[in-house]
Amino acid sequence: MGKKLISVIVPCYCEEEAIPHYWEETVKVADSMTEVDFEFLFIDDGSKDHTVSILRRLAKSDKRVRYVSFSRNFGKEAAMYAGLKNAKGDYVAIMDVDLQDPPSLLPDMLHAIEKEGYDCAATRRVTRKGEPPIRSFFARMFYRVMRKISKTEVVDGARDYRLMKRKMVNAILDVGEYNRFSKGIFGWVGFRTKWLEYENIERAHGETKWSFWKLLAYSIDGIVAFSTMPLFVSSVIGILFCVISFIAIIVIIVRQLIWGGSAYGWPSMVCIILMLSGIQLFAIGILGQYLAKTYLEVKKRPIYIVNETESDNPEASLEKSCGGSAENDTGAPEEG
Repeated sequence: MGKKLISVIVPCYCEEEAIPHYWEETVKVADSMTEVDFEFLFIDDGSKDHTVSILRRLAKSDKRVRYVSFSRNFGKEAAMYAGLKNAKGDYVAIMDVDLQDPPSLLPDMLHAIEKEGYDCAATRRVTRKGEPPIRSFFARMFYRVMRKISKTEVVDGARDYRLMKRKMVNAILDVGEYNRFSKGIFGWVGFRTKWLEYENIERAHGETKWSFWKLLAYSIDGIVAFSTMPLFVSSVIGILFCVISFIAIIVIIVRQLIWGGSAYGWPSMVCIILMLSGIQLFAIGILGQYLAKTYLEVKKRPIYIVNETESDNPEASLEKSCGGSAENDTGAPEEG
């Protein structure tokens, strides 16, 4: 019986600085794990720098490297889905290229799956040291809200960094929705998961591509994808204010009959109208979010479009067919 194969999926977007350092660190760990074989599947998410050039050189120099380059930026969720779809391994790992996902945890992940009987070994950060305070606060609030409004388990501090058995990967791929929130999908498909905890590690090189507003939009996607509670809340608010307005009408009529002239006061009326209008727009906005996601789903657009893979690089294909060398040739990228 041959060795098991681990496919390591590495989403990349404008990471020309980070890839050589990631490769150097990860190869050390992979070479020490002699009980398994590795393939590294880099997913270029429409980078505008020399990321693709570096991936071409890696694929040429090491037969374990494969890559898929998108025609434009489709987002990390699409990149992870493409990686899972193209991975060949018995086990599949997802890692960020910025070294915030420590490669040194891979042996522990493999041990959890092969020796302890888990289907997945996932990671979570127990601290957010180095992050802006406002970002950390909203991240904690998001996980707290998700735990209360969703039946799907979304673990606080959970990373996309995990190692999974093939059966779990196949289950994730069966969830073919266009609007993807992988942290929720990982929990929704189930399977036995062991959580490995570690302290936050700052990026080794480059800058994060996730701004506060992108993370906010991503969190809204997660809430809409895995909970209908906002629709319920907007309905309850609507009923509540209908009751309040009915009581207020009765109070105004009674005051008018007893004291007379008590129904005047247009400023207060304007404030009430503005408040109720705001609540109505808020409820319509919630409904619009769900309607927009449904609209995107029924279009059946592809989740990503491939522009180039390692098989489109004749030199890399020839090198691999001849049993090319596994040297780390990640120097200055070639143009074109």
